[in-house]
Amino acid sequence: MNEFPLIEVSGSAFQMGFQHGKQAEIPIRNYLDWIVKLTGLDLNILRANAIRFLPYIQRLSPQYMEEINGLAEGAGISLADAVLCQARAEASKRWDSGCTAFALTGAATAGNNTIAGQNQDVELEFADVAIILRIRPNDGRPRAVMFTFAGQLGYAGLNEFGVCNFVNSLYNYRWTPGLPYYPLRRAVLEQRNVEACVNMLQQNRACSACNLVMADGNGGIADVEARPEGIALYTDRDANVRLHTNHYLTNEFAHFEDGFLPDSVPRLERFRELIGKSWGKITVDTMKAILADHDGNPAGICRHGAANWHSVAGYIAEPAKGLLHVRRGYGCDGTWTAYAV
Repeated sequence: MNEFPLIEVSGSAFQMGFQHGKQAEIPIRNYLDWIVKLTGLDLNILRANAIRFLPYIQRLSPQYMEEINGLAEGAGISLADAVLCQARAEASKRWDSGCTAFALTGAATAGNNTIAGQNQDVELEFADVAIILRIRPNDGRPRAVMFTFAGQLGYAGLNEFGVCNFVNSLYNYRWTPGLPYYPLRRAVLEQRNVEACVNMLQQNRACSACNLVMADGNGGIADVEARPEGIALYTDRDANVRLHTNHYLTNEFAHFEDGFLPDSVPRLERFRELIGKSWGKITVDTMKAILADHDGNPAGICRHGAANWHSVAGYIAEPAKGLLHVRRGYGCDGTWTAYAV
């Protein structure tokens, strides 16, 4: 109960999907049930909406498509259900959460150790279908470990080159034909550095908006606000830090901000304050404590039910060490486990 279930897969794209489906059949079906409950939409409507994203996923990554096919066969579910796991938010046009993400490097940290991560703020029920997925492809794509939901092939994680990604929801956008974010996040985990990640995001448009905080094993960090119109890079107050919550920070996209999530600005300022107090001495343990902060409760960095979201998990990546620390539960009382790529 203190750790999320670990699913390990290897081999070709199809084989990895099949193994994932076989091992996680019950939680995958539970995830599909939760999507229906969460969205309030009929499953057949969700399936039809999800299938529309197949051409975009195929163009992005034929291997991802093969993995979806393997997932469907392994779990004994339809292709439409397997695709729905990759396009939950997009199939329902429901993309919302209240997360706090960071990337720190250089002078900000103890020993110049790059670290990045976030608190995952979603409905409590998501914790019941969450897994740790460790992948070892044999087709030249990198090994990776990620926190995700059963049947979902891309989410927060770290690859063998230290590339990691974490996400904040952004708002005030119009749904546009394009890619779901979960395949894009898996594509991030197939790159070798943050520069390649930014280039990939520039070339592939998503259908909604979010912010991606990324780092790599060479000390690189980046923050990208992405919308259907394109992407914009956010440069923080110091080159060694990227902090983001749930409002637009780039000059290019600031005019889209409508204050949808009122706690986002004070949460970011509190985050900056805590980072500043430990500047130059920040370690993984420092960030674990910061992710447990309750200032502004129930809408603090450690979120307890504001807007019906809870900090059900947290992640801290150490890219140079190939470690992803994952917390099950709130920052204040959850349990952390380290996973090697």
